Amino acid sequence: MHSVSPSYAAAELKAHEQRSNHAFADAANSAERAAEIALQDGNFASWWNMTFLQAENLLDAQRFGDCETLAASLITSLEQANLHDQARVHILLAKARQGAGLLEQAAASARAATDLTAGESEVELNIKARQALIAALADGGKLSDAWRESMNLAGVVSDDIEDQLAGKAYWVIGNVAFLCDRVEEGLRYHELAAATFSPAKNLDVWAKFNKASAAMRLAANVADADTLRCIERAELATDVIGGSETDVLLLKRNRAHWSYLAGDAGSAVTLLEEIRATVRSLTPQILGDVCLLLGRSYLAVGDKVAARQSLREAEVHFRTAGAPHRAQQAKEVLLAELGRTTVWSRIGRKLTSFGRH
Repeated sequence: MHSVSPSYAAAELKAHEQRSNHAFADAANSAERAAEIALQDGNFASWWNMTFLQAENLLDAQRFGDCETLAASLITSLEQANLHDQARVHILLAKARQGAGLLEQAAASARAATDLTAGESEVELNIKARQALIAALADGGKLSDAWRESMNLAGVVSDDIEDQLAGKAYWVIGNVAFLCDRVEEGLRYHELAAATFSPAKNLDVWAKFNKASAAMRLAANVADADTLRCIERAELATDVIGGSETDVLLLKRNRAHWSYLAGDAGSAVTLLEEIRATVRSLTPQILGDVCLLLGRSYLAVGDKVAARQSLREAEVHFRTAGAPHRAQQAKEVLLAELGRTTVWSRIGRKLTSFGRH
């Protein structure tokens, strides 16, 4: 067994502290330093753990390409390693590829992790692999496949599973239900998830769930008191624990969506334009969502020129994200608006012509 050098211990401790403070880019650098020291010391196990930690931080820092490259190199180093660690890397790789818009490759990586964890001894990791698979399928518009996998996941969750993990499974299943227009089932699964999460146990997870649940409810046009409570809980928790720039922007997007559904499209436009100005912090998928909602908000306030521009941007972002079904959605909203404009211009021409006779 290798002894741990003081320089390695300091770098490892620094990486974990920075991660707990959401300084993910700095944590990735510190983990990389710790991995280099471990390699110099001939400590392969510590090198692997720190390299994996580095990749996790790159993922959370939204550096999806860098995370994918590092995770892929870890898979190569793991050819003779245990199935548990292989599956962990495949899950990380799936998430990185999903973030980069490589949705088919993301689904393939998640499916590999699902297959590697099929045994009874790896139930918890299998659930995480299935969650990654469902997320990639849903983002790619393969909703029937995502729903089938969701029902498979529901069958794996049991009373023996730790609460937080079960809650995350219900959370994912609820998301897919909403996407499939199964709104009642979406609400039911999100209520099951909410029952397992507690701000006292894990304030970070509680905040993220409320933020995500609000987004799914709003996407399904569910703008009730429960949705507003989700928004307020997520905002309050993020104020307490802090959050990344992306977290703050997503909270702002939820507020904008709420304003739009509540009939205050002007406020929605203001918030969404603030988000759009921070392009570097957001994935193409999220930018597509922002621009689609912005286009609808501009239509609601009567600015058709700005609406068309936003909807065209949404289509481009969705295609970049590898989400053609969402790109088509943006295009349909745009075409519907162009169609209305064409009809009214024809009516206008006829009325003008009528006036000349």
